[in-house]
Amino acid sequence: MAIGFVSLLGAADGSRGFVEVTHTEKVDFPSGGTLRLPNSRGYLTVEGWDGPDVEITTVKTINDNAGEREKVTHQLDSHHLAVQRHGDEVVVTTNSYWYSNLDLEYRIKAPFSARLMVSHRSGNVNVDGLTGDIDISLRDGEIILHLPEDGRYDINAKCGIGNVKSDFPGDEKRLAWLIGHRIENGNSSSAPHKVNLRVKTGDIVILKTRVPKLPEPPIAP
Repeated sequence: MAIGFVSLLGAADGSRGFVEVTHTEKVDFPSGGTLRLPNSRGYLTVEGWDGPDVEITTVKTINDNAGEREKVTHQLDSHHLAVQRHGDEVVVTTNSYWYSNLDLEYRIKAPFSARLMVSHRSGNVNVDGLTGDIDISLRDGEIILHLPEDGRYDINAKCGIGNVKSDFPGDEKRLAWLIGHRIENGNSSSAPHKVNLRVKTGDIVILKTRVPKLPEPPIAP
């Protein structure tokens, strides 16, 4: 199922501003499968949910400072994403066109147990609520990862230039004249899930998602 719509927003004079295109689709996701984004860029959010499908919303925004609505709309149309299923993988690919005034955002919901593989160019990657293996590489930007506090992970997080901050314990090491940073989890041999994060220039933040405990039932008199 695919749902798309175009929102055209102009400036106060009605002739300039920006053009925004939003598209949403759902695709079947195999049990225990992998969600892979081999060439994403911009702002990427992947959130775990209890649905059986993957829901992918993309928002493309481009400036129209020259008032050339037809031209910028054509540029947006030529920059497209393709969603395909290959075996136990759902692959989201982005074409190679690049416009300096084009902003791209992905909002993805995937089953909690999905494995995630991302190769991101520039921008931010935010992941929340996934419990499967996670592998993310980023050229420049920031990775923010929320993991369940009671989870056990083999974590390997590395920044070429930048810092790693993690709520989970691990061995820290400074790299490359102290401008790089790496954290490795010491419990890798017994951890059921692997988290591999790499950033060339930027930061990595790994946070525990704390689940409030349910109140104990009242004691009967």
